[in-house]
Amino acid sequence: MRVLVTGGAGYIGSHTVLQLLGAGHDVVVVDDFSNSRPAVVGRLEELGGRPVPLLAFDVNDTDRLAATMSDEGVEAVVHFAAFKAVGESVAKPLEYYRNNVGATMSVLEAMLRTEVAHLVFSSSATVYGPDAPVPMTEDLPTSATNPYGWTKVFSEQLLRDATVAHPWLRVALLRYFNPVGAHPSGRIGEDPADVPNNLMPYIAQVAVGRRERLAVFGDDYDTVDGTGVRDYIHVEDLAAGHLAALEWIQEHDRALSVWNLGTGHGTSVLELVHAFEEASGRPVPYDVVARRAGDVASSWADPTRAEQELGWSASRTVAQMCEDTWRWQQANPEGYPAV
Repeated sequence: MRVLVTGGAGYIGSHTVLQLLGAGHDVVVVDDFSNSRPAVVGRLEELGGRPVPLLAFDVNDTDRLAATMSDEGVEAVVHFAAFKAVGESVAKPLEYYRNNVGATMSVLEAMLRTEVAHLVFSSSATVYGPDAPVPMTEDLPTSATNPYGWTKVFSEQLLRDATVAHPWLRVALLRYFNPVGAHPSGRIGEDPADVPNNLMPYIAQVAVGRRERLAVFGDDYDTVDGTGVRDYIHVEDLAAGHLAALEWIQEHDRALSVWNLGTGHGTSVLELVHAFEEASGRPVPYDVVARRAGDVASSWADPTRAEQELGWSASRTVAQMCEDTWRWQQANPEGYPAV
């Protein structure tokens, strides 16, 4: 298939592009580089062994997006492009709603204009809200505690409504838990544009010497060691989930499908810190500070539906996640080059 990947130069997008290429699909990337680097594309071509056409523009430009779909003969879309920092979304809610929900509307409108039927959407476990029981199943009600989370809830609803109005659409909603890790080559990985918002890249930057200490937000939760527990999934497993979902919606007559992508197991903050110290051979000094508003004690997936329907499961261990992250961070201590 000819697959358009929005945000394809980003962290999860780039790993998914590589797996799409490996499966024989042709890929076109649209990215405005608001949270990624153009250097990624060259590395994707190097690892994938063939050109990756790149168009640098904002997917909220619906006319240009529809023209791209038509000109490039696009047959399916994987939609990643979105702002994703929870704290920033609280400070800049209008920007998040305009960009994230607007981009989903733009992608949908462009697909309807060009009669592209297949869409895989990058959603999040944040849609389960703060009171969801663990393990979390796809049938739980959706909610959110911050504007970023609400943009995913609203985008999911937009897609659900669109499949009712246009039953020929085939949409997959993929609810991620906590993506970490990097490609085993060390050539592509997570490169936050500013101070990392997520735990693993912050740990890696402490270990490599870019940052002095890690802040652990609370050690008095009802968990194995008092620190928050999350379901960490290797980005390579996550990318494979997108490929499996895309192939599934091609072959099945169901308008909208929802799948959790997680391991089904939780790892605490300190367990991840110690696993990274083991993988890197470096200390990761940390300070325990006050709990962060909106954090929950534990969150992990029930991935049974994805296992049964997609034949997909996460196979990589926490140790592998840490080893691959460290390989990437050592080889790219300052992240991707600016150009």
